[in-house]
Amino acid sequence: MGLPNVGKSTLFNCLSNAKAQAANFPFCTIEPNVGVITVPDERLYLLAELVKPQKVVPATVEIVDIAGLVKGASKGEGLGNKFLANIRETNAILHILRCFEDENVTHVDGSINPVRDKEIIDAELQLKDLETIEARIEKVEKRAITGGDKEAKVAFNAYSKVREVLLRGESARTVVFDNKDEQKAVDDLYLLTLKPVLYVCNVDESSVVKGNHHVEAVREAIKNENAEILVVAAKIESEIAELDTYEERQEFLNELGLTESGMNRLITSAYRLLNLQTFFTTGPQEVHAWTFKKGCKAPQCAGLIHTDFERGFIRAEVIKYDDFIMYGTEHAVKEAGKMAVEGKEYIVQDGDIIYFRFNV
Repeated sequence: MGLPNVGKSTLFNCLSNAKAQAANFPFCTIEPNVGVITVPDERLYLLAELVKPQKVVPATVEIVDIAGLVKGASKGEGLGNKFLANIRETNAILHILRCFEDENVTHVDGSINPVRDKEIIDAELQLKDLETIEARIEKVEKRAITGGDKEAKVAFNAYSKVREVLLRGESARTVVFDNKDEQKAVDDLYLLTLKPVLYVCNVDESSVVKGNHHVEAVREAIKNENAEILVVAAKIESEIAELDTYEERQEFLNELGLTESGMNRLITSAYRLLNLQTFFTTGPQEVHAWTFKKGCKAPQCAGLIHTDFERGFIRAEVIKYDDFIMYGTEHAVKEAGKMAVEGKEYIVQDGDIIYFRFNV
């Protein structure tokens, strides 16, 4: 998301053409503004080279291109309410900021100032959240203060902390809650400014390696926000997206002094922003990357493959990625004593290669 003319659709279109490193996986359009994109992961293709499966299935992330927000969106200006509803349905926000000068591309506010642009959108999201919080406080206040309702009291305290922050012109994600119950009470509201955010600074070609003064201004503005920042050049990404082979894209990047494309970095950062990790299953039919939430236990990860796997979970046979690469085959790993047998309490780690045993 972002203001109009900051490069959102250009970057979205680049994502639509982002080619996986070792194979050309198609971009799948669900709606005109929603895309399912593959997560670049070199490990998947190195495993495929060893296993030689019939097919390779990468992890995916769904990205939504939300049209430009404008001042007054929280009051319904432009198509404000519709766009704010679209944002509410997402898990994280990629906030695109214009950090390049170009007299041929008009700016909705007449000058280039990414911090001001960020504040305009922040204010709209904060106003919408304030509306939500005020309505909730009204519902629980009486029960919390006079009724002795413990649950209402927890919610009232949590909502009050958020209201205080929003009234200061700050986002809900800056609030530090006293306990998990307060956090849950607020999580259940799906506030716009509680979502994790990645600020994507869209720069010109000359600033893509080291950034520029606009990027530094954004970095300073978000230092207390618990948010990430990424520098990309949409114009360069458009040119990369048009190249057919991995070799051509790599050569182009090398000339610019870059090791990987901004789109790869953007997808990987979005994945990390959502607190997601990957485990693998391997076999002659397929090598498959599975997405799971960090901290997930083995039975829950098994359930991602099939609900029966979770229901009838017996154990997980786990090989570490580095061990598989070193020994080359599952048999060799077992011979070396490097395969672990894990139970229901095992917390799956990023890069684990797992064979689930189950019985229903």
